[in-house]
Amino acid sequence: MTRLQRFLALMASLLAAIALALPVGTVGGVDASLRDVPVLILFAVFALVSLLRFCRSVDPWGDGLVMVIGAVGLLSALRTLEMAGAGYWCFVASDWLFAWLFVERLSALRPLHPAVRNAQSLIVPLIFGVWILILWELVTRGSNVPTVLLPPPSMIGERFMASLPILWVDFQQTFLKAVLIGYALGSGSALVVAIAIDRSPFLQRGLLPVGNLVSALPMIGVAPIMVMWFGFDWPSKAAVVVIMTFFPMLVNAIAGLGQSSVMERDLMRTYAAGYWQTLWKLRLPAAAPFIFNALKINSTLALIGAIVAEFFGTPIVGMGFRISTEVGRMNVDMVWAEIAVAALAGSAFFGIVALIERAVTFWHPSVRQ
Repeated sequence: MTRLQRFLALMASLLAAIALALPVGTVGGVDASLRDVPVLILFAVFALVSLLRFCRSVDPWGDGLVMVIGAVGLLSALRTLEMAGAGYWCFVASDWLFAWLFVERLSALRPLHPAVRNAQSLIVPLIFGVWILILWELVTRGSNVPTVLLPPPSMIGERFMASLPILWVDFQQTFLKAVLIGYALGSGSALVVAIAIDRSPFLQRGLLPVGNLVSALPMIGVAPIMVMWFGFDWPSKAAVVVIMTFFPMLVNAIAGLGQSSVMERDLMRTYAAGYWQTLWKLRLPAAAPFIFNALKINSTLALIGAIVAEFFGTPIVGMGFRISTEVGRMNVDMVWAEIAVAALAGSAFFGIVALIERAVTFWHPSVRQ
């Protein structure tokens, strides 16, 4: 074990030991100890007994077992406690340290089989994300945070499942129409303009500064204008997405087209290759990492632009419309449900672009590694 891992194991166990002497919370207006919340006793026993094992073993699964038992115990205790006490928060901190230790040691494993390595790259962020949701639940319910300020994930999940038809219609309006169409038009047109700028020195001096000007336009000011030009439906939101995605692709494509060296271009000329043959067989493949870098950046910018544009006029559907409307009604759980849909859609979109990048640029050193 590393020094950090030993320190995490020691602090987690010490916090669990301290929590044994503190009230976990109040039940019926009276301080409750561990005897009144028996689920937590199992977590305390595992935490204390496992200290010596953690100082010697390199197997992370014991840490994960303690983390799961502690999370289940704390979530179960929330059903009994009226108000969390000092012992509860010590257990929360202890379980958080066990989760950190588990992820730290799991990430340090170096499996030889490629399938196991791929599974490890997925499991580690998944465990970390799930634990963030658990910690969110423990803190909001243990502190009795008003749901108007920050609802717990369980409340958001219930609203999410109850509002699936509405969320699906909003997803279709915002993502499948405005985002995808605007993303394709903005990125595609920027790539064509980048090739034209690369072909013509005049355009490089005259058109590139205009692109810089367009990138500096404030989206808050552009969105209402696009609504007046293209109407309240999705075309106006797609127009905002086009503006937001144009410049990142333009800059990256121009930089990528300049990556091929003079020697490589001279070699193509010795083979009697024209401009378009050189572009297709040499320069575009060399520019592919830059182009995909812009596509990944635009995958998140497009969703943000479409949602913000819907704040300035839209039909009675769409993620941005739903967020602005439900905030006014104080339905914060519905707002977070829409945010969850946007986060999942944006992450999936980014992941699909990254997978396509790996398939297209398999020859690149970063992908081979």
